[in-house]
Amino acid sequence: MSFNTSQTEAIGHVKGPMLVLAGPGSGKTLVITERTRNLIVQEHIPPTEILVITFTKAAAREMQERFCRRMEGKSYPVTFGTFHAVFFGILKHAYGYRAENIIREEQKYQFLREIIEKLRLEVEDEKEFIGDILGEIGLVKNTGIPLAHYYPVNCAQEVFQELYRAYEKKMRAKRLIDFDDMLVYCYELLTQRADILKGWQSRFRYILIDEFQDINKLQFDIVKLLAAPEDNLFVVGDDDQSIYRFRGAKPEIMLGFQQVYPQAKQVLLDVNYRSQSRIVEGALRLIGHNQERFLKDIKASRPAGTPVEIRRFPDQYTQNRHLIETVIRYRGEGSAWEDMAVLFRTNTQPRLLMEQLLSYNIPFRTRDNIPNLYEHWIAKDILTYIRLAMGSRARADFLKIINRPKRYITRESLDAPVIDFRTWADFYYENKQPWVAERIQQLEADLRVLSRISPFAAVNYIRSGIGYEDYLREYADYRKIKAEELLEVLDELQEGARAHKTYEEWFAHIEEYTKELAELSRKQALKAEGISLATLHSAKGLEYPIVFIVDVNEGLMPYKKAVLPAELEEERRMFYVGVTRAKDRLHLYYSGKVNGRETEPSRFLEEMGKQG
Repeated sequence: MSFNTSQTEAIGHVKGPMLVLAGPGSGKTLVITERTRNLIVQEHIPPTEILVITFTKAAAREMQERFCRRMEGKSYPVTFGTFHAVFFGILKHAYGYRAENIIREEQKYQFLREIIEKLRLEVEDEKEFIGDILGEIGLVKNTGIPLAHYYPVNCAQEVFQELYRAYEKKMRAKRLIDFDDMLVYCYELLTQRADILKGWQSRFRYILIDEFQDINKLQFDIVKLLAAPEDNLFVVGDDDQSIYRFRGAKPEIMLGFQQVYPQAKQVLLDVNYRSQSRIVEGALRLIGHNQERFLKDIKASRPAGTPVEIRRFPDQYTQNRHLIETVIRYRGEGSAWEDMAVLFRTNTQPRLLMEQLLSYNIPFRTRDNIPNLYEHWIAKDILTYIRLAMGSRARADFLKIINRPKRYITRESLDAPVIDFRTWADFYYENKQPWVAERIQQLEADLRVLSRISPFAAVNYIRSGIGYEDYLREYADYRKIKAEELLEVLDELQEGARAHKTYEEWFAHIEEYTKELAELSRKQALKAEGISLATLHSAKGLEYPIVFIVDVNEGLMPYKKAVLPAELEEERRMFYVGVTRAKDRLHLYYSGKVNGRETEPSRFLEEMGKQG
């Protein structure tokens, strides 16, 4: 096999720490597997003393398979594993933990559901709320921030502290640990038991780490303990692709590696073998706007191909239609569906595109869990109002929306399975609460208005005329979250309603879409072919001949929540990751309107510069 100069230097490194800066498509997996082989074949290091750490099981498996192929199928007992697998292995030896001690995902949700019920918290979006809280619990553990000093983003501080303590108590009572505990316990064990630490240090004398830019503080603290005293630590990564700050990953760790290890050698894998030069040059101009990074001069090994297409559309519907026409053209020219990927910033964005792809019978695969907008609790509320306007008088429907917005109507006033408005209002007149009776009469009048208008106008009327938007603002205030996040669901729902003239037509579309979404997940389990649809986060590590990035607008790229310089730099890194997935062709699309609102093109487009 032949290697370039920087690859040769990295592969031949033996003793002491080394930092390998590996840009996109520069052969980092090759370097890790070849160095592992070199240690065994040339340096005669026992394979049992070599530890290769990756971030995902799939990456560990791929690395191991490539290593085995390189060793011509002969078995060598090198340890390949994720951080969690390696650290759990250490805990198994020390504490006798087994697989059944690891909490399952559904158990976590169940524990928190019970705690929420016990604390009598009013939460509409329970599943989403629990997912967010679990993310924050993990962040506290991974960063080592004392609970008292942590300021949550999903609820009030005292509520979060109660949830955290109650969750931990339940875990301990059942002798369960989660993935974050594996790190915490492992660090405690190795700092408190010098004898155990010494045993593991002599077991793993050579440590190689892939995707080092994604490491968090606790993981690095444990790695430093294990690598001492010889410090044969070989770390490979790209600070420009660090996009997991929300999980506690810190690119600063990679940037400061040589402060921790002043004797560390550094090498830059400076040739991109993946993308044609126009894509590489545009990506470098973009990422050059970040301040906190290693400066890199990266060259493309491939000559210039088709210029990067940057194109504006009046709205998302037109953008998606053009995208579909383009993929059909590529398909006609001989590209496989699997050669193409559509990337976006958040997992709620592709709903409209998915509906359009389904109507054209174009096969696609989603790499993320794409939530069904119509199953969101806000969408369910709006659709319940419309059902009532269409004639439903079911008690369950009224119970759902009677106090959204607040009307001060009690459940007890609805005592029949089918509700009659006059009887209902009389209940409050008899109880000398005429103002509540008037609200019931107003609701009846509102439903009459809704029964005569289009779906688009109805969503607008429920928002503003009935006051549902005010209810959402109050709920956001109670949950200590931004109201805009909830209002976005209304924007998207209203925009989706625009194409339908009647409620019957809209409801039939919703039913069909929900059915097709369920069918899609069934097919995906069977590994069906199709274009890849992925968020920028989940596209990391992948590559495609043809890449489309859609909705490249301010507010989405960079995302509106990113305000601080460090957050904006992470957004730029995320866009850089998306751009560098493309091998041959790259299409960047933006819209004049997103969900019916006027928007600007992303600053990142200008930063990429004019295409030659």
